[in-house]
Amino acid sequence: MNELILHHYAGSPFSEKVRLILGHKGLAWKSVTVPVILPKPDVVALTGGYRRTPFLQVGADIYCDTALMCRVIDRIAPTPPLYPAAAGGVQHMLAQWADSALFWTAIPYTMQPAGVAQMFAGAPPEMLKAFGADRAAMTAGFMRRPTPADAYAQLQSYFGWLEQQLGDGRRFLCGEAACIADFSVAQSLWYIRRVAALATILGPFTRLTNWYERVAAFGHGRPEAMSSGDAIELARAAVPAATIEFDAQQGFERGDEVSVTPTDYAQDPVIGRLVGLSYDQVTIEREDPRAGKLNVHFPRIGFQIRKQDKEGAKA
Repeated sequence: MNELILHHYAGSPFSEKVRLILGHKGLAWKSVTVPVILPKPDVVALTGGYRRTPFLQVGADIYCDTALMCRVIDRIAPTPPLYPAAAGGVQHMLAQWADSALFWTAIPYTMQPAGVAQMFAGAPPEMLKAFGADRAAMTAGFMRRPTPADAYAQLQSYFGWLEQQLGDGRRFLCGEAACIADFSVAQSLWYIRRVAALATILGPFTRLTNWYERVAAFGHGRPEAMSSGDAIELARAAVPAATIEFDAQQGFERGDEVSVTPTDYAQDPVIGRLVGLSYDQVTIEREDPRAGKLNVHFPRIGFQIRKQDKEGAKA
């Protein structure tokens, strides 16, 4: 069963990246809205503790991190390709830069007081306080983020680079066809453009603005609402079906009890039995009282695998 279930919320930039890819592919998909902040009991039932948004469900297979989710979507629906050969390796490098450096500059720029006032207009003070505490916990120990003034200056350089990349009249960042780099960059522009007073930063970059409109025109495909409870029941009724490989030359054995943890932010470990391992992906098997037996998949880039001892501590 290849039914795609995206667990997301409307204001999530990384969710917008995936929604646009689903639109680019012209796909039908199920839409499960997750809470913006903890607690997230239904999310934990499926992921085992991974709390970042979004994640993708295909039956009893759960995919974390958009870098992996996008590869899965492309395998299920290869036309049009998300990784066109003509875009070469630079598409992957540009996408990773956009998902990290560009994203973590766009966020503090947009979350200055003018942005917060517009995006949270009408929200009660206790909600704003809870959101701030949640995000502070997610980014504790993470790199120092730029001030809004520094972010503004850095975005001038970043947008200038992108404007230059489009200077030869190409339709998309790596050529005439859209690729993963376009959607990774687009999410940050989408986030900034939600705040009209701050979106003026894009004014001088006309090629970049026109490029963004082309990407946004892909839309979001054909979403259909699904409850989180129904998604959990669907997982429980299914069995993990994704093909996985295991490379025994990487210092782990099949069946090892391991934790998989993001290395940047929201460093909540997911613990389970190691069943898949390659240079690109790690898969752990876990069982939840509500969701049943699941395979949870992560990319290798950006995540750390640690063996657990019998007491559950890191070995």
